[in-house]
Amino acid sequence: MALSINSNRAATKIQHSLGKNLMQVHNRMERLSSGLRVNRASDDAAGLVVSERMRGEISGLNQNVRNAEQATNLLQVAEGSLQEIGDILQRMRELGMQASSGTLSDTNREALNAEFYQLGLEIDRITYATTYNDQSLLSGYGNNVSVTASTAISASDTTGVVRVGLSVSESGTYTFADTVADNALTLGNGTVTQTVDIGSLLEDNAVSAGTSVIADFDRLGVQVTLAGSNLAGASGDYVDGELDGQTIVVEQSTGGSFQVGPSESIDDRIEVGFSDLRTTGSQLNLGSISIETIGNARESLASIDQAISNVSKERGKIGAVQNRLDSTITNTENEIENIQASESTIRDADIATEVTEFSRGQILVQSSNAMLVQANVSSVVTLALF
Repeated sequence: MALSINSNRAATKIQHSLGKNLMQVHNRMERLSSGLRVNRASDDAAGLVVSERMRGEISGLNQNVRNAEQATNLLQVAEGSLQEIGDILQRMRELGMQASSGTLSDTNREALNAEFYQLGLEIDRITYATTYNDQSLLSGYGNNVSVTASTAISASDTTGVVRVGLSVSESGTYTFADTVADNALTLGNGTVTQTVDIGSLLEDNAVSAGTSVIADFDRLGVQVTLAGSNLAGASGDYVDGELDGQTIVVEQSTGGSFQVGPSESIDDRIEVGFSDLRTTGSQLNLGSISIETIGNARESLASIDQAISNVSKERGKIGAVQNRLDSTITNTENEIENIQASESTIRDADIATEVTEFSRGQILVQSSNAMLVQANVSSVVTLALF
């Protein structure tokens, strides 16, 4: 090999190796200090894209858990008030039972009625005072039926529909399919359709005069009350086939819809609604009752029993949704755990490996420095010739 002073190929190659070793040491130091294997796109371009999407999904899932927890808190507020309303109704029933006895005079009943009246006012006060984040819960919460837009209700004189109840119902237009004399009633919103057999509820293809029946479309969360008129065949009674093409319009409310999934799909929302639980509302219907007389007291018992039953159903509905939210939280936390594990394998640094490579890089840098000194010996030898 020729001796020269203008070029030193050995030193040049060692410098190149030294630069590579220094870069490796710097990269390992960066990974060890940040704990991440991917600190910039050049570290792993494809891995960065995948992990960023996973990070976005994890962030959304964490918010879904918080949403479900806050929804549970809201339901607990409502249930606490419903429990107190239930206790008040039980006391009202006791007063009604007491006033129904002939051992009391009307004067005694007036004293009992004073407490009875005050308890009714307290129910209304609790109903108005039950709020969560400035949203009233028990005076009507969640999606509601538009009476004017729903032809099945606005034309109740011919359809016989006297009430539509909602239970976790999606907003939109629900249309009936009602074929004459087939004893079946179908309701659908364009996404979900359900058919119920109402033959056992009808008499001669119509609701019996003076009675009412409920067609429960549980998959849709809609309960339709159909009435029979006082006079058979008169205006206002339901006859099989009269609901064909009629609609129920459910209007969306800002309340009652809990986002627990990553998309706008109905599958990623849990919806809940509370009926109007004031004493004058359709659920309690206690606005006009009293126990001032023995006759009124006895008549009040059936209304109070129905009110207690309706409040219990509302509490049961709340409990069912709470259990559903608990399951949602558990499932979502499981998703978070597994997606984080996958994201970690892409993004996080393996500390044991990085420490090993860092030590290796330091040794190679020191070795390169030593060899660079040796590579320069050839230039010293060349100078000796002079």
